[in-house]
Amino acid sequence: MTNTPDAPDVTLPDEISTPVSAAELPALRRRIQAVLIATQILGGLGIAIGVALAAVLAKDVSGTEALSGLASTATVAGPALLAMPLAALMASRGRRAGLVLAYLLGAVGAVVVVLGAAVESFPLLLVGLVGFGAGSSANLAARFAAADLAEPDRRARAISTVVWATTIGAVLGPNIAAPAGESVSGLGIPATAGPFVWAAGVFVVSAAVVALLLRPDPLLTARALADSGAGERPEGRSLRAGMRAVRESPKARLALVTVAASHTAMVSIMSMTPVALTHHGAGIQLIGLVISGHIAGMYAFSPLMGWLSDRLGRTAVIGLAVGLISVAALIAGTAGPSHGQTALGLFVLGLGWSAGLVSGSALLTDSVPQAARAAVQGLSDFVMNTAAGVGGLAAGLIVSQAGYGPLNAIAACLLLPMAALAVRGALRKA
Repeated sequence: MTNTPDAPDVTLPDEISTPVSAAELPALRRRIQAVLIATQILGGLGIAIGVALAAVLAKDVSGTEALSGLASTATVAGPALLAMPLAALMASRGRRAGLVLAYLLGAVGAVVVVLGAAVESFPLLLVGLVGFGAGSSANLAARFAAADLAEPDRRARAISTVVWATTIGAVLGPNIAAPAGESVSGLGIPATAGPFVWAAGVFVVSAAVVALLLRPDPLLTARALADSGAGERPEGRSLRAGMRAVRESPKARLALVTVAASHTAMVSIMSMTPVALTHHGAGIQLIGLVISGHIAGMYAFSPLMGWLSDRLGRTAVIGLAVGLISVAALIAGTAGPSHGQTALGLFVLGLGWSAGLVSGSALLTDSVPQAARAAVQGLSDFVMNTAAGVGGLAAGLIVSQAGYGPLNAIAACLLLPMAALAVRGALRKA
């Protein structure tokens, strides 16, 4: 390999004496990004197949609409429960170990979902959905893996490119939910559980791709480069150090609130939209199309959000996220029996989520020392998914008691702290 006098080689601690020079970093970035894109496509497919009908499946097994919101709560509980252990694992052993574990847990969870549906056990179904949600942990963590080696002025675009890759699998997933359901006919498995059979296989393939191809590990590579230049100490990588880094940085706090509020508002509205559509006569195929449009909004335009974040600044795109999600809540909340208006609202909701996730994730990575990033990123995913889990649970109760319109209004109010912190940050800059 080529060495340069001003860029000494760095030997990675988890690989077999693999020196990396500055001249080789661009090619390494491209290769790691290609692997992450492939796993995002697969992971997005596995997640979207199941998420499209999770609330409907929960309603069928439980026999009550009020408990249907527990499906989304369970799927985000998995990432919430796994976020901190996953962060600790990545901090010590790198991205590869964490991503493989998350995908395998997602596969096991999908199998348990199928068993719960087959025996009509709602508690077992919920346990399975918690495990299934671990697959989302892998896809969420991959965006930070993309940022590990990115140049600072291209960090948001690196994150958004990997997020964008989810579009292919995520849009395809809901539309193959019906064939996946038909594939289990005659096996004693409900059609709404069929997608989880397929999801289990997809997650196993994703784990294999990461285990075999994500080499050298991007986090450990970035850390080795930082250690060679800045002498960062291992104790700075602990979860406690990550929490301290967030407390000491107003920008990190804004980023944390942005990601959590955007995700919670999105999950609350999206999770109950299939139930609202069934009230107005929509079938599985139409629900799949609406959710596909929503997911396209979430992922397909993320490169634009990344470009805007790098060019206009993180705070400006956070403001855009507030506006888009608020408009989406207004459109969807007043749609009534109009399936087209509901679809439009869900598409705009996806755009708002994308703006919040990309800008917030980039700002979070910008705002803390390299050594603490894995811990801070894990804390972010923990807060984000815990808040969304509570939101999903509340969403089912709100819809059963007040309706889909009030749910959208309440979800929009969740953006107020995010907007206030963004305004404060903008005023501080002025």
